[in-house]
Amino acid sequence: MTLHQNLIAGEWVGSEGVANINPSDTNDVVGEYARASAEDANSAVAAAKAAFPEWSRSGILERHAILKKAADEILARKEELGRLLSREEGKTLAEGIGETVRAGQIFEFFAGEALRLVGEVLPSVRPNIGVEITREPVGVVGIITPWNFPIAIPAWKIAPALCYGNTVVFKPAELVPGCAWAIVDILHRAGLPKGVLNLVMGKGSVVGHFMLDSPDVQAITFTGSIGTGKRVAAASIEYNRKFQLEMGGKNPFVVLDDADLNVAVEAAVNCAFFSTGQRCTTSSRIIVTEGIHDRFVAAVGERLKAIVVDNALKAGTHIGPVVDESQLKQDTDYIEIGKSEGAKLAFGGDILKRDTPGFYLQPALFTEATNQMRISREEIFGPVASVIRVKDYDEALATANDTPFGLSSGIATTSLKHATHFKRHAEAGMVMVNLPTAGVDFHVPFGGRKGSSYGPREQGKFAAEFYTTVKTAYTLA
Repeated sequence: MTLHQNLIAGEWVGSEGVANINPSDTNDVVGEYARASAEDANSAVAAAKAAFPEWSRSGILERHAILKKAADEILARKEELGRLLSREEGKTLAEGIGETVRAGQIFEFFAGEALRLVGEVLPSVRPNIGVEITREPVGVVGIITPWNFPIAIPAWKIAPALCYGNTVVFKPAELVPGCAWAIVDILHRAGLPKGVLNLVMGKGSVVGHFMLDSPDVQAITFTGSIGTGKRVAAASIEYNRKFQLEMGGKNPFVVLDDADLNVAVEAAVNCAFFSTGQRCTTSSRIIVTEGIHDRFVAAVGERLKAIVVDNALKAGTHIGPVVDESQLKQDTDYIEIGKSEGAKLAFGGDILKRDTPGFYLQPALFTEATNQMRISREEIFGPVASVIRVKDYDEALATANDTPFGLSSGIATTSLKHATHFKRHAEAGMVMVNLPTAGVDFHVPFGGRKGSSYGPREQGKFAAEFYTTVKTAYTLA
């Protein structure tokens, strides 16, 4: 089997390989991928530092052309790359292809942004003096990405970093090296100069920690667990480094008495269970007012009976497997916790057997939950959701906001009054009305509040806030 190596200073290097296993079929080895050492990480940071002066002053047309070429190849290979994504992460093939398309669109967007770099020219309050306000690249950017969106999240971090003239050291999650390697290979062949983009696959305890402890990394963007996010923050403060954190959520989806029942059920099932519930924007707290509660719960139960859990590549599959054995254990542990706390397991929660050996879990729906239970406070990151009964809109809003997280929040209602009030008062970075809490466009800002996020928003024009620094220059006429 071919060893997929790390890219450091424009060269493919590495000899020690690790198997990438398909969670839909543990007999299927997706590929063998090199594991970087601390020395490799050191070389990658040094290469990025050396490449920065020239790349940061490169022409905007060069950056545009490279990003556009990468976008075109990603979109042209969407079925192939989508299949790779589904094999290594466990999303359905439709979701894998859809995520790949989104990655291509992100690169296409930032190819355009490279040609739209803007500044300001202002008069000074002092006579005969002009003022120019411009944005410049930050320097070496460390990028650490999770396993749940193995091509989209790397795209929305790498594309703006390169667009604005930064150099990159990229460490993907160990579980999903395939998509990371593919996207780096595409950019490498698109014409990036040596050292501008460096790939270091491997353990976070080795590669990630070196990146955090390197004074030559000027910025780090991280998506992942709360514990690691805190480590990123602490290490970055020591070096006065910019850092950006996305750390998850416990997102609420509110269903009011006046909601369209079909709309509410489809949105709730989608945002709670699709992608196996392995999205930071998943709604695992479904807050339902008492007038519609029983009808809603019954309708969700019927909807879940029609959900097919099977091999991600199999036609007709709605939900694929959990990503690995460790995550499956975490999910089932939380199901037992929910039972012990007094919630009623109204549907599912069983480990399933299929034609191929994998980590299959039937979606689990709890009722009679309260907002104080652990299953309502802690991020499970699996197809496990709790229904919380409330009296009215005011209690629903208060319950929705009673969480240490604040990424996404949703409501199902036909009331313009309640929809408008909820959009204003939901304590979240993103609010959805009659839509699933998961699913955002590639050209608008992504991010949350409270314990979910720290730093400038990701995606769209807002990405410039993190990947650039502002310079103010004065000139005497």
